[in-house]
Amino acid sequence: MSLRLSIAAVVLAFAAGHAVAQVRVFRGGAPTTGSQRIQAEPAPASAFRIGRLKYGGGGDWYNDPSAEINLLKFIRQHTTINVEPVYEYVDVASDNIFLYPVLFMTGHGTVNFTTGDAQRLRAYLENGGFLYIDDDYGMDASIRKELKKIFSDQDLVELPFSHPIYSSHFTFANGLPKIHEHDAKPPQGFGLFANGRLCVFYTYETNPSDGWADPDVHNNPPDKREAALKMGTNIIVYALRN
Repeated sequence: MSLRLSIAAVVLAFAAGHAVAQVRVFRGGAPTTGSQRIQAEPAPASAFRIGRLKYGGGGDWYNDPSAEINLLKFIRQHTTINVEPVYEYVDVASDNIFLYPVLFMTGHGTVNFTTGDAQRLRAYLENGGFLYIDDDYGMDASIRKELKKIFSDQDLVELPFSHPIYSSHFTFANGLPKIHEHDAKPPQGFGLFANGRLCVFYTYETNPSDGWADPDVHNNPPDKREAALKMGTNIIVYALRN
């Protein structure tokens, strides 16, 4: 069964007993009220979008709204994937997570998943979904604990440099690039698996999504931004192929 059909089947099962929350699209600016906010229809089958995951706990899940827009523009330039460069968020408590092949999660603070959130995410991941998590500095302790709610039988496993996610489109022979300095530790990429498939990718002490944001946000040099965008492209290409 294809990824899109698999997720579609699950969302229909969930939607049968639950109201589906609205999805919001941001074509620029921060996630605030007003004219910047546009209600979205479900993504066209031919257009790929990333769903920014809104979660509980107090972390700034919404930061750097230009990140996905710039990454998707880069992907459009360097691959044949048909994308729509928008910043679009989806609440973890909504069944609308099943409308996205890839969810992206970041922030500096605490993450908290309810029992329902964890069950929904596990169903999403076991039925073909992919979750990319980027620690923006400060979420490591809580995200590790919350991921155990989803897969209580697994611990995060560090991926070897030979893993295909590091060569799915661009080659990163030494694994993750170091984009943004936190605690002077080497960058690490961790994974969780469903039915033998990598379904959660967690990056720590690297922060690629900072490099996706507009140049004046974090003042990363051009070579760091390019490395971040290339690694982001690898993540998306890998997720859509597997």
